[in-house]
Amino acid sequence: MMTWQEPPPRGALGARLGVNDIHVWRARLKPRDHVVTSLRLVLSADERTRADRFYFERDRRSFTVARGVLRSLLGGYLGCAPADVGFGYRDKGKPYATSPASDVAFNVSHSGDYALLAFTRGRALGVDVELRRDMSDLTSLAETSFSPSEFAVFRGLPTAQHVEAFFACWSRKEAFIKATGEGVSQLAEFDVTLRPGEPARILAVRGPSAVVRYAMHELPPIDGHAAALVIAEPPAAPTITCYGWAE
Repeated sequence: MMTWQEPPPRGALGARLGVNDIHVWRARLKPRDHVVTSLRLVLSADERTRADRFYFERDRRSFTVARGVLRSLLGGYLGCAPADVGFGYRDKGKPYATSPASDVAFNVSHSGDYALLAFTRGRALGVDVELRRDMSDLTSLAETSFSPSEFAVFRGLPTAQHVEAFFACWSRKEAFIKATGEGVSQLAEFDVTLRPGEPARILAVRGPSAVVRYAMHELPPIDGHAAALVIAEPPAAPTITCYGWAE
């Protein structure tokens, strides 16, 4: 079973990320004030403006931490200063590094108390984390967001399991659509597992995304959160290593 490990030296990140490696990082979104201040310093002027547009302080801090940690880690993988990483955005908003030139691919998600950041080389991937919370409209949300077969499974579960099942399914579906880059329009075009205790798996894929084979992987537990990782499957079995980001 995977666990959250101590991070390696920043200068060793690029060498440790081989062609079949996936690195997943967990970062707390509520670090000490001086950490938030130092992370804000590596953001671009545009990113600082985006952070300042959030109405609530907690949202400003969450964006600053998630983006600052991304820059810090990418700088380690790309061998440059965090502030020197350049970003571009694909048609549906998925970010990628434009400079320095590299085959490193990444994906980021944040919710509740944590951000997850995933890195690999030369293939698509998606990661998602969701804070589990009770919501009055879970059933209606599941009906509009899940595939018909997923919703049938959801409706068949005891009500006491709905929160866990909903966020297990939602995090797995989000990770998949982030890996494909196709967005929410394909939510009903694939099925994932969602029963409590059931391993995270892709059960079926329909439509254009069926051309590429994707694999879903379990991540170490994150207290109070659901999380999932999806990668475009490489020829060899990937090696997944999970790190806890040190403040």
